[in-house]
Amino acid sequence: MQHSDDIAVETLIGEFLGARAVRKPSEHTLLAYRRDLTAVLRLVGEDVTLGDLSPKALRAAFAIFAGGRAPSSVSRAWSSWNSFFGFLVVEGVLAGNPMSAVGKPRFMAPSPKPLRGEDTPEQLLEAVNQVDERQRDPWPERDVMVLALALCAGLRLSELLSLRAGSFLGRPGERRVEVAGKGGRPRSVPIEPELDVVVDRYVESRRVRFGRVRTDEMLLVDRKGLPLRRGGLQYLVESCFKRAGVSDRVPRGAQLHALRHTFATRLAEDGANASEIMRLLGHASLTTSQGYIEVTAAQQRAAVRANRTNRALGKL
Repeated sequence: MQHSDDIAVETLIGEFLGARAVRKPSEHTLLAYRRDLTAVLRLVGEDVTLGDLSPKALRAAFAIFAGGRAPSSVSRAWSSWNSFFGFLVVEGVLAGNPMSAVGKPRFMAPSPKPLRGEDTPEQLLEAVNQVDERQRDPWPERDVMVLALALCAGLRLSELLSLRAGSFLGRPGERRVEVAGKGGRPRSVPIEPELDVVVDRYVESRRVRFGRVRTDEMLLVDRKGLPLRRGGLQYLVESCFKRAGVSDRVPRGAQLHALRHTFATRLAEDGANASEIMRLLGHASLTTSQGYIEVTAAQQRAAVRANRTNRALGKL
């Protein structure tokens, strides 16, 4: 690849995404890269070449891009462009990365949003495990497994969608699920016997519906036997909350992530340290994992504050 100010940026973006695809990231990750890169590129102009991407032009484009968007979205776009230019430097197309001249917004990491209510996870699983005759084609085995993999293994939505029937490995009592994590980082999560039974029950129900299940097939399928997609999985989880009558206990905008946050919060409540939580959830930063422990400490403080004896002391 030769350095040239005349190279079309869209061509370079295609080469960047092709190089990223070799790392086997999730489809969602690649789409996010493309969306961030093209959105800012359109604000620079039409038929943009590499020579058009001066620090001044990039700063102006990001200033417009930031209007009406959350700091987290702008920061993600900044990171996408930083990775893109880093790729061009490594490939010898550019001598340096111009993103150091473009300000990156600072924002507080969002606090964990677990399900509200001490027994809500158990009530959710129990309710969804029952056959709901109001559904056109009930499939409680699949729905329970989806909830359980988020509540008991902390899997993200994209990680659930990327699971294959053969992703579960190991001997009975030592089972693990191999996950394609965020940013293409693989991790292995222990599976307890109870969750292993739930997975087996789903696979057997799928075999009854559609026949033999090969290990290389996608694990989650819809009611037609086709691989479940992002929108379908989101709808599935939302409908589970409604059927269980716990929608009002789900933090706004959390949905499936609320289940993952519940898993992490309970780990912290049961004494897991930030390093253990980091490994189990596939966090890139220890700071993110530490947030669950800090939230738990705050909840403990709130519980102590609610003690009626403390209020009586205030009247002395």
